[in-house]
Amino acid sequence: MSQEMGELTQTRLQKIWIPHTSGSRLQRGRGSSIPQLTNSPTMVIMVGLPARGKTYISTKLTRYLNWIGTPTKVFNLGQYRREAVQYKNYEFFRPDNKEALVIRKQCALAALKDVHDYLGHEEGHVAVFDATNTTRERRSLILQFAKEHGYKVFFIESICDDPDIIAENIRQVKLSSPDYKDCDREKVVEDFLKRIECYEMNYQPIDEELDSHLSYIKIFDVGTRYLVNRVQDHIQSRTVYYLMNIHVTPRSIYLCRHGESELNLKGRIGGDSGLSTRGKQGVCEEMTYEEIQQHYPEEFALRDQDKYRYRYPKGESYEDLVQRLEPVIMELERQENVLVICHQAVMRCLLAYFLDKSAEELPYLKCPLHTVLKLTPVAYGCKVESIYLNVEAVNTHREKPEELPPCSSGQPPTNQTALPGRPE
Repeated sequence: MSQEMGELTQTRLQKIWIPHTSGSRLQRGRGSSIPQLTNSPTMVIMVGLPARGKTYISTKLTRYLNWIGTPTKVFNLGQYRREAVQYKNYEFFRPDNKEALVIRKQCALAALKDVHDYLGHEEGHVAVFDATNTTRERRSLILQFAKEHGYKVFFIESICDDPDIIAENIRQVKLSSPDYKDCDREKVVEDFLKRIECYEMNYQPIDEELDSHLSYIKIFDVGTRYLVNRVQDHIQSRTVYYLMNIHVTPRSIYLCRHGESELNLKGRIGGDSGLSTRGKQGVCEEMTYEEIQQHYPEEFALRDQDKYRYRYPKGESYEDLVQRLEPVIMELERQENVLVICHQAVMRCLLAYFLDKSAEELPYLKCPLHTVLKLTPVAYGCKVESIYLNVEAVNTHREKPEELPPCSSGQPPTNQTALPGRPE
């Protein structure tokens, strides 16, 4: 095991965002179908009748984009409406209710203002506008807003005509909605179906000819068919890729670490006894935390400052691992019941995705040995059950330090190119 230290860290790269405007020189003389390569913020606009899974899609997409490192936030128009007025019944959504139309438009404008604050001042990259947006007038308002601020726009329209799917959505989600707190179950279903009828009166789906210049994906009957139009950039491409992999079939995912190893008992991290001394191991592979602190005090301090982005010398970070695990996430989203046996760092990354944990929380998620975690996706989250296998094991968890150790160089964690090695 090499003990040479050398220069192992460097300053983290800073991203520079270039405003994307319709009149920019980059666009002049080019057709609108050419993807724009600027790092402009993106608005993802949901479209569809109530009980079509828009909020479910919004929540999952936001969780995924945040997990891969793209700051994303959902703006649910229903929450703005509930803050503005108390819900009574479906008549609030009648297209001829002029007073309600004024309130609904004011709520939309308030949400758009918050979108601008998030994308313009809070370093957000993607804003998901979760509402019905079923009329061309409303979508035109959003497009004009995006044009004024230089945002890209991508529409996601969820279309479902299967009565069984709609009924199941109402049963799972709408019965527990704040709009129907302490209401009779049958009355809730009756009122919500009438609410859907109100929207159907003026519903104008995205049109393949009239809206051919827009970027969008249409999802039919929760994924039995898709229609994709004018995918313009990396974010839109990743969004389409993700949406075409998820499903709503009830299932559970079981996560379990490997059995306790000799290296676990010795307090040594990572390791693979099958590798030779010339194997592609990180410099700190099979060392204890105490040994790392003794031989590499600078690296030990840097890791405690930002455990998610820190790379061991010739190793990798949790951030690197998340990128490598993205194809695994796609496969897990496509599966039904499945068991995953993995190392602690991998398990933390998978847990962070399913439980919507931040980059700061991810490296400190508890993943004990000889314990199976059962994850069951529910409406807008994931239910977790812990199953202990009744076999004692050493505790390999290291808590987040309350006080960060000093770092002599003052440098942030490294982002240099590195060889494989585990970020346990």
